[in-house]
Amino acid sequence: MASQPPGGMRPTACNSQPPPPKPLQVKVVGLFKGSGFQVAKSVAESLKNNYPSKFEDPIIVPLQEFAWNQYLQETKRGDLKNVYRIFMGKREAEELKNEIWVYSSQEMCFVNDQLLGDALELQKWAQKVWDIVDIKPPALYEALTMDYSAKFLRNTKHTFVFLDISIDGNPVGRLIFELYCDACPKTCTNFQVLCTGKAGLSHSGIRLHYKGSIFHRLVQNGWIQGGDIVAGRGDDGESIYGRTFEGPESGAIWNVPTRDHRSKLRPTGMQRLHRLLR
Repeated sequence: MASQPPGGMRPTACNSQPPPPKPLQVKVVGLFKGSGFQVAKSVAESLKNNYPSKFEDPIIVPLQEFAWNQYLQETKRGDLKNVYRIFMGKREAEELKNEIWVYSSQEMCFVNDQLLGDALELQKWAQKVWDIVDIKPPALYEALTMDYSAKFLRNTKHTFVFLDISIDGNPVGRLIFELYCDACPKTCTNFQVLCTGKAGLSHSGIRLHYKGSIFHRLVQNGWIQGGDIVAGRGDDGESIYGRTFEGPESGAIWNVPTRDHRSKLRPTGMQRLHRLLR
């Protein structure tokens, strides 16, 4: 006769429970001033609010135009190291490597590092799988976009200026510059005033305004150079402070080159600004 355990109780089998499924992570990367970015952001937040145990807090990455274009170009070139380091996981970067060149939307949506598509694809997935229906009208998203864009730019605490560009007299678009006034105050003020033309004429009679000036050098798939408000050749120019000015950001005098002085500029606030803007 088998012996009974103390107290007459039989041992019970240990039923191990499977671990709960890991919450999903939605990530939205896109152009900050696009209405599609706002749509995707809203859907991602709705998923978290309606299913708090099923979703992690969404990752929202708003980008300005230069950063968004860089994001696309680096992925297009297969430069996965930088993309992986800054924005993405290795798996999603590999997935995007061969298809990003045809990507036409201004936002990308990921679920657990897997590319889902643009805002429309995220909407479809949320409705089909999670019964989340987005009923906000387009006009509301336009208003949300304007409000979000204004706050986004204001929070940078930087100044933004623009130049309208034309080719052979035909408008082709607008360049927007973010000026790091906290790092290069005097240089940025010079650039801002030259964009507006408010300084009028210099002591030598030069109109201190970028309006009507040209890009004297264009490097295909590289960069453009301009700013010569005198002759448009790149070897002349003037600042609102005169031929030279010294700012605390550079620690060196910025010598504006002339026809008789073509030596290479020393490191200045303007060159530092260029590095910051890249």
